[in-house]
Amino acid sequence: MLIYKIFRTSEWEELQAKGETLGAPIDLADGYIHFSTAAQAAETAAKHFAGIDGLWLAAVDSADLGAALKWEISRGGAEFPHLYAPLKLTDVLSCVPLPFSEGVHQFPAEMP
Repeated sequence: MLIYKIFRTSEWEELQAKGETLGAPIDLADGYIHFSTAAQAAETAAKHFAGIDGLWLAAVDSADLGAALKWEISRGGAEFPHLYAPLKLTDVLSCVPLPFSEGVHQFPAEMP
């Protein structure tokens, strides 16, 4: 199953430069890297990245993350994927721009 991480441009560039990341400031504060499923990603963008342009949508195969990936109850009682390890650049299958237009983030018609 593919899961998704939304990056600010600076965070995506840092992952590319360093080869791994512990995530954004909220990830560091919470002690894990927040991911969303395809069904959760738009709501995550609206809640945590409202009005922000220059974002990137990274797709990761959840099976590749092993036991460090935990599915935990979060927003609205839904299970969200949380990674309790660094995310490696080699785990990212694709990363595409996530433009902000007409008041919403424009997700790909088919999630990568």
